[in-house]
Amino acid sequence: MEKFARLISVAPFFLLLCLPFSLAGHDYGQALSKSILFFEAQRSGYLPHDQRVTWRSNSGLNDGKASGLDLVGGYYDAGRQCEICGELGHAMNAVKWGSDYLIKAHPQPDVLYGEVGDGNTDHYCWQRPEDMTTDRRAYKIDPSNPGSDLAGETAAAMAAASIVFRRSNPSYANELLTHARQAGRSNFAAHS
Repeated sequence: MEKFARLISVAPFFLLLCLPFSLAGHDYGQALSKSILFFEAQRSGYLPHDQRVTWRSNSGLNDGKASGLDLVGGYYDAGRQCEICGELGHAMNAVKWGSDYLIKAHPQPDVLYGEVGDGNTDHYCWQRPEDMTTDRRAYKIDPSNPGSDLAGETAAAMAAASIVFRRSNPSYANELLTHARQAGRSNFAAHS
């Protein structure tokens, strides 16, 4: 399985998970469906006709008006609800799992590893990750191998993750910000 240090398009993955599919007694299609439904419940603005969370209606319709802008839409921050239902710690652990990996993928200020594994062979591997035998080579960007888009996305992800830990783990939040600044300032652009 490829590990990316940036956000990637996961549409094919979502389509696969939408199929009735269970493993070790867990219905992952249902888990995905409920996750998407949760985000539908957090919508702000004019809700679409196909809104499945029927107890919600349009809201925040004057957002941005005082500033002369149309800022209607987006999502509400549901962090407090996660805390009330006992899931905030799990959500923070999920963020930390990813941000720990981003820190590992950025071992030096001008080096960022963006992929592990070969995309062509990995996509033909339909076995458990524990049983993989495909090439696990790591690919990096640096001043000689540019990738400013990857560096920018990774910096943004680390900066966003730092907000999650600002109160509960300030030293970790600062570590994430240090990496974000380094990755964001590094010269990963193509040289002419």
